[in-house]
Amino acid sequence: MSATNEPRPRPQLPAERPGAAPLWLLVTAVAGLSLVALTDAFSLFAGLRLRAVIDGDDGFLFAPQGDLGAAVSLYDTASRYQVMVYLPAAIAFVLWFFRMRALTGLMAPDRFRNGPGWAIGGWLIPLVNLWMPYRIAVDMWGAATPLPNEGERFRARLWPVNLWWGLFVFSILFNRVAGTKYNDAETLTETKEGVEQYMTSDVLHILAAAAAMYFAIRLTTMQRFKAAAGPYGVAPTKEPTA
Repeated sequence: MSATNEPRPRPQLPAERPGAAPLWLLVTAVAGLSLVALTDAFSLFAGLRLRAVIDGDDGFLFAPQGDLGAAVSLYDTASRYQVMVYLPAAIAFVLWFFRMRALTGLMAPDRFRNGPGWAIGGWLIPLVNLWMPYRIAVDMWGAATPLPNEGERFRARLWPVNLWWGLFVFSILFNRVAGTKYNDAETLTETKEGVEQYMTSDVLHILAAAAAMYFAIRLTTMQRFKAAAGPYGVAPTKEPTA
């Protein structure tokens, strides 16, 4: 066979076949994200109540002391629930993230630009955590995507990764701005503006949690399918052809 007739070489395959991602880790991560979304929804409700008390029935920025104190207390309680839930939920998600990095790294080791330890360390370093986890997620997504057959073009659709990360970063940055506005408020008008910004942040957090759940479910499904069907299996989202 001449050189021009030789088939195109395929990417190098791993020496060992990786196992499927454990579902219990996915369930734990999704449960944590669900609790985060629920506490954000509670905070959103408390913010609506506080804003309504500040506005009053006539639309003026005046509120009875008793009603205002109760509304502020409810809002502070919602904030405490958010803090209590966020840390264990973040730990569960990072553990799932690290495990997926290990498993997808066995599928396509040449696709990763950083070692497995960065799947945890990348979340802990300031500024680096605004970029490094995203790059690892992109690499994991590409590694879990079935390789193309002859004549096909390899192209992983990254919109679930981009959507999740964009919402996540934007919600974190907006939350810091809202926190500064609320904590520095000295009048009812400024307090109301801070609450409104926090409410927008809560909505962004809910959307980011939903996008993170979708990303986690999709990536785990892709990894498990590729582990079972092999690197050149047909993607589970691909419609069968006649």
